[in-house]
Amino acid sequence: MSTLNYILPTGSMSLMDQKRYRQMAVAAGIERAADKKIGNIADDIPGIKGLASRDQRVDLILSYLEAGNMPPSIDVREMQPILDTGAALDQWNTAALAAVGTAYSCFQAVAAPTLAANRLAVFYKIGIETVPLPVSRVVFRSGGATGNIIGIFDLEQLVNRLETDGYLSEPVIIDPTGTFAVQVLARIATAVLARVQLGCLIFEPAGTTIA
Repeated sequence: MSTLNYILPTGSMSLMDQKRYRQMAVAAGIERAADKKIGNIADDIPGIKGLASRDQRVDLILSYLEAGNMPPSIDVREMQPILDTGAALDQWNTAALAAVGTAYSCFQAVAAPTLAANRLAVFYKIGIETVPLPVSRVVFRSGGATGNIIGIFDLEQLVNRLETDGYLSEPVIIDPTGTFAVQVLARIATAVLARVQLGCLIFEPAGTTIA
């Protein structure tokens, strides 16, 4: 499957562009959630059962969302570092950046978390709170810290525009029970953590976390 990986600085996007990218991330997550039997999407969204093409299903879901609807059988929330990755703190901290060019986990000391069987993750955005920019790339891997690269984005493009956050050109999806890693490459050896905030949505059956 071909991919298109680049970063879109938030400052170069209109508010409508940003809303559209978030909606696209939600639609992509709902479509994959249906495939992974999270919730009852086929019953929630009229007409989706008869569509064989993924693109057609995503387009239908986008129209459904834009009409102000949300599938009642699932909840969509932001990722929580402790709950969803096993990190020690509910903060977006990397491991300490000790050497330039080395990859460090975005989940503190947890190198490769595993998603719960009833959860699906969709990454769509990244923000760097630490200045000057201490990292040069963000890398998404499946299967663990040395697994296959499923997304890679150049963060130095943000510096050129004096930006601190941006949207991913396409969402990165992690399936239930998937072991994965999100790593940044050190640009400066600071010997301390960097605050790298991941825009990530979790899809789970309604009522799992939020009553």
